[in-house]
Amino acid sequence: MTLSVGQRVRLAAELRLAGTVSSTEDVPAESGVAGTSVALAAGVEGTVERVDEHHRRQSHEVREYLRLKSLLDDFGSQMPPESRRQLRDQVGALEEHWIAHQRRMFRVTVRVRLDNGFVLDDAPEEAFASV
Repeated sequence: MTLSVGQRVRLAAELRLAGTVSSTEDVPAESGVAGTSVALAAGVEGTVERVDEHHRRQSHEVREYLRLKSLLDDFGSQMPPESRRQLRDQVGALEEHWIAHQRRMFRVTVRVRLDNGFVLDDAPEEAFASV
């Protein structure tokens, strides 16, 4: 599911946010800082303000798979049988890296302003469902 700016969404599961809290106003560093946690109930609704797509970098194995696969597809029929077999074996050995890369190729995060006033930024889109 790809969310879009302005879309109404709801939290698909309860979230617990933990960390350090500080004021967004100009306050001395020592004051107003505390460790805390906040729980947001599933079903809380809000509006998507921003959608960011993050492309994952290709590992060396993925780049090598693409290079060898292209070589096999383009010139495999012209290669001697033993060379073609070796190339197929190399491509096969790297295929699991390619499959894993395809599964996690894109990561989409969103900024959502919840109706209760909270703003979740850089949240995974899987945390939300369309209203």
